[in-house]
Amino acid sequence: MSEVIFNGHAGRLEGRYHQSSNPTAPVALILHPHPQYGGTMNNKVVYTMYSCFQNLGFSVLRFNFRSVGRSQGEFEDGPGELADATSALDWLQAMNPDARQCWIAGYSFGAWIGLQLLMRRPDINNFIAISPPANEKDFTFLAPCPTSGLIVQGGKDEIVNPSSVATMARRLNTQRNVEVDFAMIEEGDHMYNNHLVDLYKIAGNYIIGALQKKKPQKKRRGRRRKSEIEEENTPLMLEDDSMEQDDSFENDDFNDDDFSDEDDNF
Repeated sequence: MSEVIFNGHAGRLEGRYHQSSNPTAPVALILHPHPQYGGTMNNKVVYTMYSCFQNLGFSVLRFNFRSVGRSQGEFEDGPGELADATSALDWLQAMNPDARQCWIAGYSFGAWIGLQLLMRRPDINNFIAISPPANEKDFTFLAPCPTSGLIVQGGKDEIVNPSSVATMARRLNTQRNVEVDFAMIEEGDHMYNNHLVDLYKIAGNYIIGALQKKKPQKKRRGRRRKSEIEEENTPLMLEDDSMEQDDSFENDDFNDDDFSDEDDNF
């Protein structure tokens, strides 16, 4: 992981970046929660998603919106942060001109910004929205939603109303040519305390499934042996180009405390 500084519309933006060893690996941009409530790129949910994409072989960037950490500028509650996300995606794609896919993932306020970016950038192939604030922000701009994605919500979220997010997911799924998966972590609060591993696995399995749908599968003749089926449970590493061998993302060798960088802010 490298510390990076790149130019935004309001000045320098601070980020953390992982470069895949595979020049054609997909890229992912991660957006953090509300800056005025302590949200930073080091939030545990953001770091969980960063780790998930990194472990699946992506080149991945998380960064601080303007006015956060060493990022310059003033908070604008939407327009400025969307401009920051645009600059970050431009930087990420410039670093990876041969990337075969582009993903956006956002948490809370970051999900709202990320989905707006999705509407403006046809080069984004898929999205993950965690606790999108459907009870506070207007998401009617997703008409139509340009690509499929995943929405994750905590059932005991004290900030984002779970039923409003479920309604949003149902509405998006009425649109043609779009499949929006919806995962409810029943005991999860807004911070996903004690449920970061659940979030990691849900996101990882979704990413693997989405990539497998987009990648042509090798033709197989005859019935598969039991040993071949069992081999499919090994963790996926895209840098090995082994997507056809794996269909699960399970790892019991970590816990929620592993998903922490520098702070635990909202």
